Amino acid sequence: MLLRLPMEVLIILLPILIFSLCFHEFSHGYIAYKLGDHTAARNGRLTLNPLAHLDPIGSLMILFVGFGWAKPVPVNPVNFSNPRLDMMKVAFAGPASNLLLAFTGGLMMRLVNIVGLLQSEMFIQTLYFFIFINISLAVFNMIPVAPLDGSQIFGNMISKNNPELAWKLQMYGPKILMGIILIGMVTPFSVLGFLMMPFVKMFMYLFTGISF
Repeated sequence: MLLRLPMEVLIILLPILIFSLCFHEFSHGYIAYKLGDHTAARNGRLTLNPLAHLDPIGSLMILFVGFGWAKPVPVNPVNFSNPRLDMMKVAFAGPASNLLLAFTGGLMMRLVNIVGLLQSEMFIQTLYFFIFINISLAVFNMIPVAPLDGSQIFGNMISKNNPELAWKLQMYGPKILMGIILIGMVTPFSVLGFLMMPFVKMFMYLFTGISF
């Protein structure tokens, strides 16, 4: 999918996407480390080096399909003082890190608009992509379907109210997710877009003041 984009757009998008994915995974490992689990640190994952985080197949999928993934950060809940709660914190660290990046980008965009500095078309476009991609990554990962972060964040809540649904989302999550993505690829209707865009638009407006 990305390979169909103009080269000048691809040159902007790829570094942003790689950095955002790496920052997301680094944040999982960092919070796990702060909570007492050093598994990620021992595996060399407390770094922003793309070589430590990017998955070869996931990276190719991003280029050819428009959807992909980085290598999951190894976490051992046994090392936490409160495994259930701490796992939720570690899971939330990923989406939260992307929202933090998007918020920072939004502040820069507002500052540029107010002060009037660095108003080159390339800079504004790069900043816009940076904010949009990070918001999209955060919202996507909050979907409560395994293996996304949302399954860890909302799993306990869903399990208390509907244990059977929670079990199915955990067991069949990857297949459900792939099916949703394939529907968007082979039909004009994108289930992911339908689910995500209201939240993406909300955060874009909150962070930048831009509505679309």
